Amino acid sequence: MASRLLALLLVVLSGCATLVPMQGLTECNKVNLFECVDEPEVVQLPTYQELLHLPPAESMPVVAVYAFTDQTGQRARRDGIADFSSAVTQGADTMLIDALKAAGGGTWFRVVERAGIDHLTRERQIVRQTRDAYNDDAELAPLLFAGIILEGGIIGYDSNIETGGNGARYLGVGFSQAYRRDIVTTSLRAVSTSTGEILLNVQTSKTILSVADGGDVFKFIDMDTRLVEIESGMTENESVTRAVRYSIEAAVLELIKQGDERGYWKITTGEKDEINH
Repeated sequence: MASRLLALLLVVLSGCATLVPMQGLTECNKVNLFECVDEPEVVQLPTYQELLHLPPAESMPVVAVYAFTDQTGQRARRDGIADFSSAVTQGADTMLIDALKAAGGGTWFRVVERAGIDHLTRERQIVRQTRDAYNDDAELAPLLFAGIILEGGIIGYDSNIETGGNGARYLGVGFSQAYRRDIVTTSLRAVSTSTGEILLNVQTSKTILSVADGGDVFKFIDMDTRLVEIESGMTENESVTRAVRYSIEAAVLELIKQGDERGYWKITTGEKDEINH
């Protein structure tokens, strides 16, 4: 019973998502009787759901993404420490490709590989050499070229756009709440391969919220000779990576609507209403 009470207390104090049961412990982890476990999840944000449920395109344009980089130059915020870690993710190009492939369940864009083009061409060379060595006359299909290049990046990360809080104390019992608002901005443009003209250009932004709640008790008891002091608090920070993903997926949605308005692809009337909704 005492061990179960101790386990419950550890879970409450540590905020563990799941506690590994004591049964089935192996020799290698009996030293650490309690372990925080958080199950993996498939992240499907609301913007991702909107992309996924788009109607199929009448004709799928072939697009290429060479790079979609962090252009903010911002570093992670750590008080009193020179931190060289970037404030935003360096994998925005991967998020953009995922958003393009998710649009309409994979029925909107034909995305060709360009970030790893060196690996692709090297592997195709190996295929040719192997076929020549074994007198295999099968032809290797030519690479698909893109009619549109998608470029841009994360162009802004503004922190402490808005800060504030509230607090109160009465008879040694107090409570406080503080918040901070940041904004991340991305830009996405579509460039014609044949002419070099910028066909479409959109910019989207996403707010990042951080909230800190805290409470404390500061009282003297037993004829004012003994001090009781209790503090408790929690800080919740919205994920910057998820905010970037929100912004990129919103940019792809806007690019699809803008492309229809300017005649680069066709969406029927019923499909437009569904996208606008």
